[in-house]
Amino acid sequence: MKIDNSLPLEYSTEENRLKVLGFWIFLGAEIALFSTLFSVYFTLSNRFGNGPSAHDLFEIKGVLIETALLLTSSFTIGLGINAMRHGSKKAMMTFFIITLLLGLGFLSTEITEFVTYVHDGATIQTSGFLSALFTLLGTHGLHVTLGVFWGLAILIQVKREGFTAGTANKAFIFSLYWHFLDVVWIFIYSFVYLKGMM
Repeated sequence: MKIDNSLPLEYSTEENRLKVLGFWIFLGAEIALFSTLFSVYFTLSNRFGNGPSAHDLFEIKGVLIETALLLTSSFTIGLGINAMRHGSKKAMMTFFIITLLLGLGFLSTEITEFVTYVHDGATIQTSGFLSALFTLLGTHGLHVTLGVFWGLAILIQVKREGFTAGTANKAFIFSLYWHFLDVVWIFIYSFVYLKGMM
């Protein structure tokens, strides 16, 4: 395997560059998935029947906490990749751990939000609006959950093997995934929550 030392470690081999390209293509499919979910939500957002509407359900406090946690995690994952590029294993692992803890905080807040909705009688079966809402938020939450496990696996690998072309590539691709989830959340925050609270 020929390594090009003039490039960052995650791009240092032809295989690594192809893996990054392949992951961008995968993210294109993810964009299509979330675009479909947003389209369904926008179509059904006013179909709440006798159930609660977005205005009745959404509270700014929880949404702001979720948003702060995810946006901060996007910053810390960036710091982790920067630390990796400077060869600092301890700093990289620390920033990745902080990122994953912020992700867990986000999931905890979202689960609490879902439990509150269900307790108030707002279930996935109550209306078209709630069905679309739970599907959109649940799909994003599932992606964050998978991301937490994926990030944990990368941390274990970096701890065992250090920085190699392989581990650096995996960490960088994971950071792209995590940033993608943050971008999706910005759309959820703007077009689901803020629009629903107006």
